[in-house]
Amino acid sequence: MEGEADRSEAGQATRQRWRRVIHFPLVTLAIAILIYFAGMTAAVVVNQVIVPPIPLLTKTMRIDVIAVVILVVLYKLTIRHLGTDRRDDLRLAGAGKPLALGLLAGLLLFSLIVAAAATLGVYRIAGEGNSKELLAAVITSAIFPAVSEELLFRGILFRWIEEFGGSWVALILTSIFFGAVHLANPDASAIAALGIAVGGGLMLGAAYMLTRSLWLPMGIHAAWNFAQGEIYDIPVSGSAVHGLVDARLTGPPLLTGNGFGLEASV
Repeated sequence: MEGEADRSEAGQATRQRWRRVIHFPLVTLAIAILIYFAGMTAAVVVNQVIVPPIPLLTKTMRIDVIAVVILVVLYKLTIRHLGTDRRDDLRLAGAGKPLALGLLAGLLLFSLIVAAAATLGVYRIAGEGNSKELLAAVITSAIFPAVSEELLFRGILFRWIEEFGGSWVALILTSIFFGAVHLANPDASAIAALGIAVGGGLMLGAAYMLTRSLWLPMGIHAAWNFAQGEIYDIPVSGSAVHGLVDARLTGPPLLTGNGFGLEASV
């Protein structure tokens, strides 16, 4: 009996040690990142072997739609349950108000930026644009980056970096990471990465800190990108767009963003 009791206590102690290891914030962070990228990979595979061609949707658009669905499902089923502080930052109840506020804020903020650029003479409308790619813009430029990037940078990285090092460390580091990943975009530069980190990372991180929900930063992110590209015809983080107007950015690179867009403008 004593031997069985000793083995039981030893097994319980081993399980507790493993539980402490798995629940350590940086370990939990690594697990969540692996789940996230597994979901991104699964989207490519599903599109390749399962999903038939869908009218009006290009291959990229199909992958983006599938990825959004898979990432949200994985977040709901697994990621939100990880760690010791289990919580859902993507709650459906009450999501409408922060999402709507985010969409409105993103639209207004970027409109103010364009107004400032126009006042300085670096932004001008040359004519009517092309709105034929509206669906592509909504999916690939607004919905997909808003969901995928906010889930990664705020829903995963911010959450467990904050648990490990505090809110300010999480805000600064996720903003730096957010800017750094955009260095892979067309016409990117150190100034562009800094602009994304300060203008985007800090703003979106603050929106998450304020609400402890992903809906507000997702709304801001989606509307910011959509307004930038589809409405004002300005490159979205270096990516070419076709806006409702045909616009030009001319002037000093520090004001125009030098091909990257106004996100790289002072």
